[in-house]
Amino acid sequence: MPKRRCIQFVYIALLVISLTLGQLLPQPALEVSADGYIKWVDFTLTAELLRAAAECDVASWQTARESGREQRVHFVELLALCGAIYGGDYSRLGASKLKEYAAKLEAGATIYDLTENHKNLEYYLEAYGAALGGVMGDYAVYTSEGLSKRYGVKLFSPIAAGYYYNDYDDFGASRSYGYRRPHLGHDMMGSVGTPIVAVESGYVEACGWNQYGGWRIGIRSFDGKRYYYYAHLRRGHPYNDIYEGKQITAGEVIGYLGMTGYSTKEDTNNIDTPHLHFGLQLIFDKSQKDGTNQIWLDLYEYTIFLSRLRSEVYYDKETNEFYAASPIIDLDAPD
Repeated sequence: MPKRRCIQFVYIALLVISLTLGQLLPQPALEVSADGYIKWVDFTLTAELLRAAAECDVASWQTARESGREQRVHFVELLALCGAIYGGDYSRLGASKLKEYAAKLEAGATIYDLTENHKNLEYYLEAYGAALGGVMGDYAVYTSEGLSKRYGVKLFSPIAAGYYYNDYDDFGASRSYGYRRPHLGHDMMGSVGTPIVAVESGYVEACGWNQYGGWRIGIRSFDGKRYYYYAHLRRGHPYNDIYEGKQITAGEVIGYLGMTGYSTKEDTNNIDTPHLHFGLQLIFDKSQKDGTNQIWLDLYEYTIFLSRLRSEVYYDKETNEFYAASPIIDLDAPD
């Protein structure tokens, strides 16, 4: 066979093999239980994509407000579209490409027009809706001119403004106290006493001593789908007026960083390095809260996204507590 024909033959053969493998390779596993609820969410969105999607949402809201037409670009829908197209692998998706999809939606296309994989789209709409449903919304702040209503990101970093911390992606790392298990949260190292603020508004579902987390707080979002876990709070003075059932607003000081835990004895420092254990659990079915199908997210990129959203706080000598300097009023909160 002539050399040129041989090369052409090999090229065509490789092309056929490549196309065949592309059809045979498994698609992203959309894990749904026999009972019909999601049992796993692979949360791989980057801080860059989260910020770009938030910017597109706010810009679209502003355009809709000025023109009087309905908003066409929504934070969760845009990210769900990208999830359906890229199968959760965002290595090939940057902010510029995401904004191209946003522009098409702004021009009148629907998320269903832009992807053929509607099954995946429905999955990501539900999964990202649960994980990110509280990110965008209506809120208000008090200014010198009175109450100012706004729209945008209404979450905060768990570490108050002006306080240093460092972190790395330690989700899934091994832990051995009590029993061997993976680390299902994100550790943020800082100084004892650093004010910790609520990331999202919600209700205090749990507080008090836990031998693993020490002094800890669990806050459930208003829609019930997100459970925020703040652990290893300060010995002796872990909380700022926290009790089960209390309604909390994002940015509010809820406690103080410490190193408690790894002990059955209350108020014990058995953690080597002062840090906040910050966790986020998704709940699609009530059996998942404390059952075997728990879903905890890797929050490393998420905390980078939140790092620019820091709640300013001040110290009150009379109460010996820190408070939010400009607390928000969550207009989506229940009455």
